[in-house]
Amino acid sequence: MNITFAGMLNFKNINFYPEFTFRTSRSGGKGGQNVNKVSSKVELIFNLQQSQLLSDEQKSRIAIKLKNKINSEGELLISSVRNRSQLRNKEECIKKFYQLIEQALKVEKKRIKSKPSKSGKQKRLSTKKLNAEKKSLRKKNFDY
Repeated sequence: MNITFAGMLNFKNINFYPEFTFRTSRSGGKGGQNVNKVSSKVELIFNLQQSQLLSDEQKSRIAIKLKNKINSEGELLISSVRNRSQLRNKEECIKKFYQLIEQALKVEKKRIKSKPSKSGKQKRLSTKKLNAEKKSLRKKNFDY
């Protein structure tokens, strides 16, 4: 069964929030004393296999495309430490999630092989002939 992207155009309208789990921790980087006190790093955990909103085909497609972001328990992990605010990092994780899912479910068009045109073939052959003539003229004839 083919999965088409046409049904996923309004993918951002699907509410995955009940299936999200968030984990916070202290993040490194700039922020001064704030870094030592506030847990601003946010990690979004989405259990792919237990999702009620995705079909089996979609789950398998996501598992294949995002295998390096899925742990051994089948959870998709996305983290963000870019901002100093926990709320902004949470929003960033959600945004990343939707982008990743959208990319994973997008079906690329099959490439149709093109054939060289008649004029293209003729042009190629004529330039080959010209090059052959040039090279043949460079040869020395040792006919005595």
